[in-house]
Amino acid sequence: MKNILTTIVIAGIGCTITACSSFLDEEPKSKLTNVDYYKTEAQAQANVNYLYRNGAIQCYTDFSHWNISTFASIPEELTGYFSNSSEGQEFICKYSRELTRQSNTMILSSTMDNIWDNCYKGINVANGAIKHIPEIAMDESTANRLIAEAKFFRAFNYFYLVKTFGDVPFYTEPYEAAENMELPRTETSTIYAQIEKDLNEAIEVLPAAKFTENGFRITKYAAAMALTDVYMYEHKYSEAANTIRIVINSGHSLATNDDMYLNSAYNKLRTMDDLDETIYSFEFDATITSSGNLTTYSFDGTANNLFSTYVTSARTHGPLDRYLNVYKKNDLRIQPNQFFHWEYTNPNTGAKWSSELAGCWYYFDEEAMLSTGKGTKDWNIYRYAEALLDAAESIAQSEGVTSEAVNYLAQVQARANMEGKSVDQIAQELQSLSKDAFIQTCWTERLREMPLEFKMWDMCIRTGMFPDISETTPGEVSYVPLVGATNASGATFKESDLLWPISVNEIQRNPNLTQNPGYSNQ
Repeated sequence: MKNILTTIVIAGIGCTITACSSFLDEEPKSKLTNVDYYKTEAQAQANVNYLYRNGAIQCYTDFSHWNISTFASIPEELTGYFSNSSEGQEFICKYSRELTRQSNTMILSSTMDNIWDNCYKGINVANGAIKHIPEIAMDESTANRLIAEAKFFRAFNYFYLVKTFGDVPFYTEPYEAAENMELPRTETSTIYAQIEKDLNEAIEVLPAAKFTENGFRITKYAAAMALTDVYMYEHKYSEAANTIRIVINSGHSLATNDDMYLNSAYNKLRTMDDLDETIYSFEFDATITSSGNLTTYSFDGTANNLFSTYVTSARTHGPLDRYLNVYKKNDLRIQPNQFFHWEYTNPNTGAKWSSELAGCWYYFDEEAMLSTGKGTKDWNIYRYAEALLDAAESIAQSEGVTSEAVNYLAQVQARANMEGKSVDQIAQELQSLSKDAFIQTCWTERLREMPLEFKMWDMCIRTGMFPDISETTPGEVSYVPLVGATNASGATFKESDLLWPISVNEIQRNPNLTQNPGYSNQ
């Protein structure tokens, strides 16, 4: 199963010394792409392999810290529906939840530096691969596949940058000399055009195979999923509908419920790596790269004495009770030991844990917590349930509430239904909804289906709407314009809350950069 990890670690050693460094570091002459490292097929493979573990993907998968989750979790805290129990020392979480980042720009700079530098390192490596692999004497189909993978990751990194910062410096040639490195910001429309081009070209070349059957390498369907994400962010819903149909027709499928407890689909997603639902995931392995502290995020600090394998537990990212009201009471996903849990008994010692605040069961790796101390569950970046929701919404946005759109949404809802309703029965109920009501139902289903996968803030930005989850009526959600809305912690969204600040350090290094409105340069 873990086919790519060993190759990356062995082949990537030379890459990390040379071609994989950032052109925006303070000592750029020592961080340039080394052209000599693009002479053989092995070197080409090493550089592309580097992209699987570095760059924007780290924002979703760096669970190395015990008291703060990966960066992609922090934008969720802007909504006020999520919090970090360690925010008293992790101020970026506190300032995000309270919407006070603008007056604390300098404190955020080290985090912004990491995002900026890691993404541009990935872009520079991708640019080098795209430019130099055609010059290497190697099998043409292998070369084309590696170039397509590099294009996928270049697009993935640029997409994360523009979502985070807006206009950013843009280049498609690798930096091989310390010249013209201090670029100004480029309009996002130009960058989006390149992202679309890269992903469309990748789709044409990459294999039409499931990710888990393709050596855990990027496939046509992973690229189509990413392109759909981009199109929806740009409100190009007709294009998104066409692209997501590539994924819908791919042979991927939803995991099924064998029962409604520990053999449910949601527990399979928590524990199994080889599901047909997985479209793109990040590999973790006990011997090479474990999932760090991810599994400890499933409990709060009161579980510190429950296990001997980890020093501490901390609820570094979890929902407040109001968020849980997004679910109706008969929704399987809100039942104990599906996405969340409130109590646990250590089967080895009989020690018990309980909490009034929901723990994140989806993060729990029992073998790691009870014996090995090394989490091995891969992290899903894209899965088929999201593809169905993308299809339902993009078709409704561009073509209306068709039977096709209704069927896709009904599939996701039927899996979570505890009353035995079939897809057809649920589809019949959905068919009567107006276009606006159906689209909002798609939004709500996203909140229910992916509560712990860091997808919520992207939806808020893309739609310009904020979900107002009822404090009293389970399952009741309305939507209000994002700017001017009050988040669940009582703070009011401003226009400047929609982007993160560019690092103060980066602005000092590059005089051609300007700061995002509302944030300071010092």
